[in-house]
Amino acid sequence: MTDKKPFEFLEHVSDAFVAAYGNTLEEAFENAALAMFEVMTDTTTIQPKNRDMVKVEAEDKYSLLYTWLEQLLIKFETEGNLYSKFKIDKIEETPAGFSLTATILGELFNPEKHPSKTEIKGVTYHQMEIVEGKDGILIKVLFDI
Repeated sequence: MTDKKPFEFLEHVSDAFVAAYGNTLEEAFENAALAMFEVMTDTTTIQPKNRDMVKVEAEDKYSLLYTWLEQLLIKFETEGNLYSKFKIDKIEETPAGFSLTATILGELFNPEKHPSKTEIKGVTYHQMEIVEGKDGILIKVLFDI
């Protein structure tokens, strides 16, 4: 899957639907996060000036994906930070389910620098998929806009 682009937008009548790819689950989760911010702005305009750490836990991989993306969306809404670089240190199975630890890089939203595209109201479980195959990982996520 290394020759594929990190994500693509899929057709949907009323929401933002993305497919994210990766050779590992971590890479696919990173690319899903990048796709989410690309819905909101041009991620190439986001400089990796600020470093934040994120740790989330959930009972399964679907809940982990949802919680990961929701946590990033909350950081944008409460702190005003946009992100363009995501490095998931590890996704691991725990007695309670799964955990994810990541470093994220970005900067404060500046309307003169970061073009506004589409506001995301939330992450949804609707049509969510995580497909792990011999050629890599495919994730599909629908964002409520």
